[in-house]
Amino acid sequence: MYPRLEIGPLTLQTFGLMFALAFLAAGALIWKRLGEIGKPVDWAYEMGFAALIGGVVGSRVYFLLQNFDDVRDDLLGNLFSGAGLVWYGGAIGGALAVILWARWRGFLTLALLDVAAPALALGYAIGRCGCQLSGDGDYGKAWDGPWAMSYPDGTVPTEETVHPTPIYETLAMGLCAWLLWQLRDRVRAGVLFAIYLVYAGTERFLVEFLRRNSPDAIGLTTAQLESLGMMVAGAIWIAVVRRRHGTLSRPDAVPAGGRAASA
Repeated sequence: MYPRLEIGPLTLQTFGLMFALAFLAAGALIWKRLGEIGKPVDWAYEMGFAALIGGVVGSRVYFLLQNFDDVRDDLLGNLFSGAGLVWYGGAIGGALAVILWARWRGFLTLALLDVAAPALALGYAIGRCGCQLSGDGDYGKAWDGPWAMSYPDGTVPTEETVHPTPIYETLAMGLCAWLLWQLRDRVRAGVLFAIYLVYAGTERFLVEFLRRNSPDAIGLTTAQLESLGMMVAGAIWIAVVRRRHGTLSRPDAVPAGGRAASA
C-alpha cells in the first residue's frame, strides 16, 4: 500500500492524487463529448469545477449526518477535516452544483445527464484506485481466496486477508464507462443516464455484500438502500421511454465507433 508518496520534502497523499486524476479524466471525457454535440468545450472546466466544489461539500455534510452522534461536539472542526469523504454525499452535492451551473448556462436538459454518465463512471473507477492505494478501509470482509489481500500499511490497516473490493469496483465501473461511451450516440436522450443508474446501483448493491459495512434496515446497508433507489429510478425511466417510443434506440442512431451528430 502507498497511502502517501514522499518526494523530497513533499508528501503527496495517493487518495488525493487519484481524486484529482478522476476529475481530470472525467473532465477530458466531458470535453470530448461537448465537442461532439456542438457545445462549447470550455464548459467542461466550469462543469468540473462546479462538481468538485459541490462534491466536496456534499460528501462532508453527508458524513456529518451519518456520524452526527460522534461529531456533534465539534461540527465545525469535522466539517473542515480531511477525513470522511462519502461517495453518495459527494454525488448528491456535485449533482446539485452542476444543476445550478447548467441552469445558468441554459443546458439543463437530458443531454446534460447523458454527457455526465460516462464521466461519472470513469471518475468513480479511478477514485477507487485511490482507495486501493491508500488502504483507507473500503476493503471487504475477511477472505482467504486466491486474490485476497491484506493492508498492513494502509490508512486503516489490517493484517488479515480480505476481499480487495476497491479493485472489484474499479474493474466494474471502468467497464461501465466503456459501455456507456460506446452507446452515447445509439440511445435516446436520457437513456444513457438511466442505464448508468441501473448499472452503478447494481454494482454497488452487490459489492456491499463483500464489504465490511453493517446492515441498517431490512438486512441491507445504507449504501444498498440508496443503490436500490438508483436501480428502480433507472429501470422506471427505461420502461417509460420504451413504452413511449417502442425502442430505446435513437432514430438516427450512430453505429459503435461512429461520429456523433451535432445537437
